[in-house]
Amino acid sequence: MTDAPFAPLDHDIDRSAALQILRDATAGADDGELFLERRRSEALVYDDGRLKTASYDAAQGFGLRAVRGEVAGYAHSTEISEAALRRASETARLAVGEGGGTLADAPQPTNVKLYAPDDPIAGASFPVKLETLKEIDAYLRDLDSRVVQVSASLAASIQEVEILRPEGHSVRDARPMTRLNISVIVEQNGRRESGSAGGGGRVGLDGLIDRDDWQAKAREALRVAVVNLDAIPAPAGVMDVVLGPGWPGILLHEAIGHGLEGDFNRKGSSAFAGLMGERIAAPGVTVLDDGTIPDRRGSITVDDEGTPSGKNTLIEDGILVGYMQDRQNARLMGVKATGNGRRQSYAHAPMPRMTNTYMLGGQSAPEDIVADLKDGIYAVGFGGGQVDITNGKFVFSCTEAYRVENGKVGAPVKGATLIGDGATALKQIRAIGNDMALDPGMGNCGKAGQWVPVGVGQPTLMIGGLTVGGSAT
Repeated sequence: MTDAPFAPLDHDIDRSAALQILRDATAGADDGELFLERRRSEALVYDDGRLKTASYDAAQGFGLRAVRGEVAGYAHSTEISEAALRRASETARLAVGEGGGTLADAPQPTNVKLYAPDDPIAGASFPVKLETLKEIDAYLRDLDSRVVQVSASLAASIQEVEILRPEGHSVRDARPMTRLNISVIVEQNGRRESGSAGGGGRVGLDGLIDRDDWQAKAREALRVAVVNLDAIPAPAGVMDVVLGPGWPGILLHEAIGHGLEGDFNRKGSSAFAGLMGERIAAPGVTVLDDGTIPDRRGSITVDDEGTPSGKNTLIEDGILVGYMQDRQNARLMGVKATGNGRRQSYAHAPMPRMTNTYMLGGQSAPEDIVADLKDGIYAVGFGGGQVDITNGKFVFSCTEAYRVENGKVGAPVKGATLIGDGATALKQIRAIGNDMALDPGMGNCGKAGQWVPVGVGQPTLMIGGLTVGGSAT
């Protein structure tokens, strides 16, 4: 596998032959495409004073799909050849059956480029990457004598795709990705706590290996760990909660975002199914899914069906106005595709997925929102969580949270979990800050066994009446 640009229909397979095979597979179908991909990735993990892993991976292949109605036939292979294409065509063709479909219009082309197509793996030499991780380890240990363990990882990848449509149109996209993660464990009086920070996006490595940048991330990871050394057990009960800006938008992503994906709503399995045009959130709540933000982790110039990404309003001033759609679900629901057809790789069929999902800011000053909190929790960091799409019920653990009484931020708390359901939480938003922020670029989203990079964001929010799981008072 070379570093030359990925152009399989110019070098590996005759383009006209590939197009004819695709047309044979999709004759009488409603839709379909040939998705070709090459992906290269590198990751270094420096843990507890030594290089723990250094990996490089390269893979390529294609996926061929034929769609008719609600049925999709999909076949994929690591072998990009005419013979493999013909075998895949026979499999995908089974979904079309007797045919009778009308091929959907092709996606409109775009000249927009949201990120540079450069390979970030080549942006720095291996010794420079390793030395950066060593410096992070030494910096944190010198910064605080309570540091007992440091783990830092640096990852870079480039995904190159070409999507060929039965009409003969094709589109290419080269998608870079980088990420730096730093975790630290501190110990004091026999008690150990951890903190983490990081960031990245569809950018080169230059910013991430810049000393000022990684030192700021290292200090943030240490700050969170030290804060948690003084944390007291979280209270339990129903109370008001203030969420900080940025990364806490992961709650919005999980509790609300998945429920606004087209497939769940077409099938009626979402808690928001059948509510288009109705109020589902408090006034002032506007939620977007926007894949067009330059260089962001969740951004895509085109989705994995060839549709240009969009800036899609989902909730406007509390009213449900849109879902995120791939081509199949959009056609079946009688609406336009929104550029949200995404897949993990050539070995996976596309489905409606989020890109960068966030809530717009409001008018309130963040400090005023906290001051209005009489008895509750101020949560500024989140860890893992889980959601039931059918009813929107969620459970999220807090990595950094504080007790608030009479508007005063008190001691940090540990073991706090937020429990509720998305539909109710949306209507109980009582204040929206003017400090909307996006996350630093670390998010991955799982759905039906597929993982894709995403972004989240929100302003400071007050939500009334969430259940906080902690220690009984």
